[in-house]
Amino acid sequence: MTPEPGGAAERSGLAVRQAELVAALVAGRAVPPGFDAARLDAARRALVRKRAGEAAKAWPLLAASCGADWPRAFAAHRAGHEPVGALRDGWDVARALHRRGELTAGAAAELAERESAFRYDGQGDPRPRRGVRFRRSVAKLLARR
Repeated sequence: MTPEPGGAAERSGLAVRQAELVAALVAGRAVPPGFDAARLDAARRALVRKRAGEAAKAWPLLAASCGADWPRAFAAHRAGHEPVGALRDGWDVARALHRRGELTAGAAAELAERESAFRYDGQGDPRPRRGVRFRRSVAKLLARR
């Protein structure tokens, strides 16, 4: 008995191939058999550029500090890593540049502001630090006086 076209076995095989393709595109895994490596690499680069653009919106001072080199700097640190969202992707780039002493004063201030407002361990989502909202409210009230 032959498997039914469009049956469970065929869908399962398709799902495996799709997962392999996605892993190759965003997580730096090997090119799956049957795909053109050059085209896949072009798509991979385009997706990293798109992620860099999204991260630039979340981290404007960081991106501006790199100028025209922002897409290259972003790719140097995030290409081959699965996307984790613009905030976290940018945060990881900012920390990497900070460790290398390559942050401008504005980008360092942007990172310091995020670090003071959120806890981020490089693994999970950033979480607000306790009391930050209260301290900001008090500061705004005092500034009005």
